[in-house]
Amino acid sequence: MQDFVFDNHTKIIFGKDQEQVVGQESISYGKKLLLHYGGGSIKNSGLYDRVVESLHEQGVEIFELGGVKPNPRVSLVREGVELCKKNNIDFILAVGGGSVIDSAKAIAAGCKYDGDVWDFFTGKAVVTDSLPLGVVLTIPAAGSESSTGSVITNEEGSYKRATGHISLRPRFAILNPVLSYTLPAYQTACGITDMISHILERYFTNDRNVELTDRLCEATLRTIINNADTVIQDPTNYDARAEIMWSGTIAHNDLLNTGRIGDWGSHDIEHEISGIYDIAHGAGLAIVFPAWMKYVYKQDVNRFVQFANRVWDVEIDLNNLEKTALAGIKKTEQFFKSIGMPVKLEEVNIDDKHFDEMASKGTERGPVGNFVKLYEDDVRQIFNLAK
Repeated sequence: MQDFVFDNHTKIIFGKDQEQVVGQESISYGKKLLLHYGGGSIKNSGLYDRVVESLHEQGVEIFELGGVKPNPRVSLVREGVELCKKNNIDFILAVGGGSVIDSAKAIAAGCKYDGDVWDFFTGKAVVTDSLPLGVVLTIPAAGSESSTGSVITNEEGSYKRATGHISLRPRFAILNPVLSYTLPAYQTACGITDMISHILERYFTNDRNVELTDRLCEATLRTIINNADTVIQDPTNYDARAEIMWSGTIAHNDLLNTGRIGDWGSHDIEHEISGIYDIAHGAGLAIVFPAWMKYVYKQDVNRFVQFANRVWDVEIDLNNLEKTALAGIKKTEQFFKSIGMPVKLEEVNIDDKHFDEMASKGTERGPVGNFVKLYEDDVRQIFNLAK
């Protein structure tokens, strides 16, 4: 087990109608607030009105910036940074899913920096401080509501890149499973795939003697898998929605990677796909992860056997461990298909036209992944496996 420091200061406020306390939670951080959100869904559902009312009850002055898209754009982040600096904003409130939260985090970092916020995502600059922010979560998926990371897309060059810092961890996150009732089945499935992928990135490690976090990863995976069909078929099932929402947070709040070094190659590879083709992140991960597994499983067949047995109940064939490992990969792929996810690039109308470009861009700062270091040709081969 690796040495570690676990520091997660996000206050989780979980349950029905909890968005009503957003005003009293926000006022602790100042009187001027940027309300950041996506499209019209929070207004159509009435959530926007409830949030604004709660903020006004506490005397908060609200500045708004909507329009966040999936795979959030740096152009809107720059607009948010300018708005916050101009109006001396004290606090940012993100109301939405991972894209809104990631965009809010980038704005929060940019407000404490004199240069271009994109510098943080290219490695030219490092985040050292940010404005405080809070979250009202509407889409369980990215886990950004209590993580330190932000992923942003630059339209110029179709680059999708990540940055992170502990100051970007939200001060509070309001999680009301009822707010996810109206999500379309496909968006729900994308979220489920995203949170599963966050766990898999941590699970496939070269570290030994990490039994506790192995078991925590496996339990969270099984919880998501056990409730996935219910939330898709019965979207207003509160108990199933609650299990999924809390699992999505646990999947990415850093608890599951304590004492271990995760991989993250699949995320880096997927960023190249959604950076160019603008597909849903979860859909891209459903395509990439099985291909990555097929490419790297021989690095540690025993870990893939453990995964197949403990997560998918595949009986271990002691005479053919490779067969067991491959069965677990197949089960993973079949699960993604069962919830309506694509598992091949051709299913989302992506051919090999940009494989060379994506492989080159994805590794331009060096190899990706930790379980197996992947270079340009490795990434290209994974794309070919995903065709």
